[in-house]
Amino acid sequence: MPLSHIEHYLIAADDMERTRDWYRDVLGMEEGWHPDFGFPVYWMYLEGRDVVHIGKSAKHAGENQKTYLGRLGQAMGAGTGAIDHIAFRAKGLKGTMAHLRRHDIEFNERRANGQALYQLFMYDPNGIKVELNFDAAEAEGLEPGITAEKLAARK
Repeated sequence: MPLSHIEHYLIAADDMERTRDWYRDVLGMEEGWHPDFGFPVYWMYLEGRDVVHIGKSAKHAGENQKTYLGRLGQAMGAGTGAIDHIAFRAKGLKGTMAHLRRHDIEFNERRANGQALYQLFMYDPNGIKVELNFDAAEAEGLEPGITAEKLAARK
């Protein structure tokens, strides 16, 4: 049973609009079509594919949603819980870093051990860790924790 790609993940959000706005404004996803489930949802798209689904958290969900998702009597935890992080491949490292700073998004960065990746880590409004992986060639001249502005000042 080989897997080919991530289909989507569902975020059970206390604040659906804030979560939708974060994935749209910070990660550049587009809100798009979704079926009518009889309860509110947002589907966020990348390159025409729905990859992030957003619904109300268990404590805010109606009975219809709880039944549909099989959450009867099941409490949802806060933060990442059993899912440690969600990772996306990305391009445009320096532009992305500037974009995150403009949105006041705190992030950590590192070079991945044994891989040709430069990584940025941040948290969405629900405490889910989001990892962005860039080709290491995009990080030429960068050191984790050293901003592009500090690098320019060194020259």
